[in-house]
Amino acid sequence: MKFRRKSNEPAPVDEPVDETLTGDSSGPWDVDDLSDDSDVERLDLGSLLIEAEPGRELRLQVDESTGEVQAVMLAGADGAVELRAFAAPRNGDLWSTIRPQIAAEMAQLGGTASEREGRFGTELVCQLPVQREDGSAATQPSRIMGVNGPRWMLRATLLGRPAMEVEGSQAWEDTIAKVVVRRGEGAMPVGDALPVVLPADARRVEPPTA
Repeated sequence: MKFRRKSNEPAPVDEPVDETLTGDSSGPWDVDDLSDDSDVERLDLGSLLIEAEPGRELRLQVDESTGEVQAVMLAGADGAVELRAFAAPRNGDLWSTIRPQIAAEMAQLGGTASEREGRFGTELVCQLPVQREDGSAATQPSRIMGVNGPRWMLRATLLGRPAMEVEGSQAWEDTIAKVVVRRGEGAMPVGDALPVVLPADARRVEPPTA
C-alpha cells in the first residue's frame, strides 16, 4: 500500500496547530495526513503503517496464547525500536499521564527511569536488570518516547546501542518519525492498545531480555 503526506496546508483559524504532538520532528503522522498517490511503500499493519527501510527487519511480538500482536519491532544490526499505539483522549496528553506509571513499574522491577528532553519531547531513559538465558545477570538499557496524536499515542522504545548512545541515534529517531498511525473511528477506552493486523508471513519473536 502506498501513502504520502499531504502538502502543507494552513490550519483553520479556529484549530491552531498543537506543537506538542510531535515535538520538533516532522512526524510520526496520522493516517488522515496522507494520501495514496506517492511512491512511498508502507506495510499496512492496521493501526500502524511502517515504511520499509534498508537494514531494518520488521518483526511482530505475538502473545502465543491469544495470537494477538503485542508490539511491532524494527530491528537492525546495532539495536531495535519497539512500536505500540494506544487510544487517547481527543485533546489530552496521555504520554504525560502514563510516563510516571512506566517509571514506577521500572522501579518495582528493580530498575531506574530518568527523564530527559529529546527530539519528541520528554522521554524516559531506563535501566532494567534482566537475566540472560545462561542465568547470568545483565542490564537492559532502553529509551521510551511517547508522541501524542489525534486520539492516539505512539509509544516507541529504543533498545541496544541507540538507547545507550543518544547522540548517535538520529537514524533510529528518523525511523520513528516515519511511522503512520491509524486510530480508526470506533470508540475505545483510553489507554487500550490499537489493534495490529498480523501478516501471514510475519516472523514471531519473543520480547528481548538483554
